[in-house]
Amino acid sequence: MINQKAIISSDPEIMSGMLVFTGTRVPVAILIQHLTAGDSLETFLDDFPSVTKEQAISFLEIALTEVENSNARAA
Repeated sequence: MINQKAIISSDPEIMSGMLVFTGTRVPVAILIQHLTAGDSLETFLDDFPSVTKEQAISFLEIALTEVENSNARAA
């Protein structure tokens, strides 16, 4: 199981409480924006070197699990 707090966090003192990659000031929304704009994961990681590949992939896995769980509850 993924330790979500090791991947993403929210702190009122960091980026006004936005959800960020833990240990960075990079909002997770930026990754989604890059991907929806057609950028590759590697491009995002090049643009934001403080985010590790493992963090980015784990966040996407967390997001997918949340969507799948939401769909299961709605069914």
